[in-house]
Amino acid sequence: MPDAIDYKAVFQALPGAVSILTPELLFADANREFLRGAGRTREQVVGRHLFEVFPDNPNDPSANGQRNLAASLHRVLATGERDAMALQRYDLESTERPGEWDERYWSPVNAPVFGPDGEVVLLVHRVEEVTELIRARGGNAGSRGRVLEAELYSRARELQALNERLRDAHAREREVALALQEAMLPAPRQIQHQGTAVRYRPAVGALNVCGDWYDLVDLVGGRRLGVSVGDVVGHGLEAAGVMGQLRSALSAASRVAAGPAQALDVLGRYAGVVNGAESATAVTTFVDFDTRTITYSSAGHPPPVLVHDGGRVEFLDRATDPPLDARPDPVPRVQAATTYTEGATLVLYTDGLIERRREDIDTGLGRLAESLRRHHGDPPDRLADAVLLECLPRGGATDDTALVIVRL
Repeated sequence: MPDAIDYKAVFQALPGAVSILTPELLFADANREFLRGAGRTREQVVGRHLFEVFPDNPNDPSANGQRNLAASLHRVLATGERDAMALQRYDLESTERPGEWDERYWSPVNAPVFGPDGEVVLLVHRVEEVTELIRARGGNAGSRGRVLEAELYSRARELQALNERLRDAHAREREVALALQEAMLPAPRQIQHQGTAVRYRPAVGALNVCGDWYDLVDLVGGRRLGVSVGDVVGHGLEAAGVMGQLRSALSAASRVAAGPAQALDVLGRYAGVVNGAESATAVTTFVDFDTRTITYSSAGHPPPVLVHDGGRVEFLDRATDPPLDARPDPVPRVQAATTYTEGATLVLYTDGLIERRREDIDTGLGRLAESLRRHHGDPPDRLADAVLLECLPRGGATDDTALVIVRL
């Protein structure tokens, strides 16, 4: 067993045709099998854009290999998930007869490579050429080959068309769900409290959107403020509908409850009879401007953050309970309180801001704390934008994100 494996040599020796692409779709490397199958040298490939090296056949108006491949690669970048494509016809220009194009068939698979921060930093593009199988010739074998060609190509195109219809349907549902959520959440201009910024960012390239929500409620003549965020498990129209029910219920409960724990108790009992509210989480805070006190309670949700005037970051994590429908009756929920001085900042958020694939949640909380510490003196709107920029992955989060910032 060697002390160290030479992965560069392993990559070159792989029996399949594999290339490595950057997020900009530039070739970072390609193994010998890939170059042999493509009829290109390493110098003709590495460092150049994928579709500069392999454009669509200009003589075929129906050529769509480039469009399909680009869509697959961008899905991998957006979702961080592997994408196996349907059988593709993707012609290559002949290396022996420039200007002439060879009919070629491929079975591609694209996969992500993650960096230390959980972002997609490279793409693995593996192709298996099936041209010989599709274009079998001669005698009875040729006849069987042509039958197989028609069958394979027909089934692959049916699968591709079905996938496109499903993506279109999901895109329409996503659009409707986002519109529904926008209608149910308070718009920034509707929030009366000065020094407040709210942000909602839907997930990129995924369906798990529309479960996050936020709310601000004036209590007792405006001298107290209720600030809440929550997260519904699920996606699409169903999650948007459940989100609207829970947000409205908590808003009503907060106006009559003695404190945030009691408000969450009421909401938990309500969530127990709402289909789709299973494992939903929420956190609510009551801010008393006269006593400069924040009382808070959490139902399975990440802790609020209090950024003190000098930049010290305090996670409000002394009143954490299970999710809304998981607290056994009649055990009441817990709450805690802390004080603040003028100029402090209260921050509530959902887990899309701090969670990334293959990363411990403490790393995300640390990233949030550092961003808040660095920008604590900024006005709320600028602070909210800075936090989103520094805490969300560059390609966008795979979960939706709600963020509320209140300057106290």
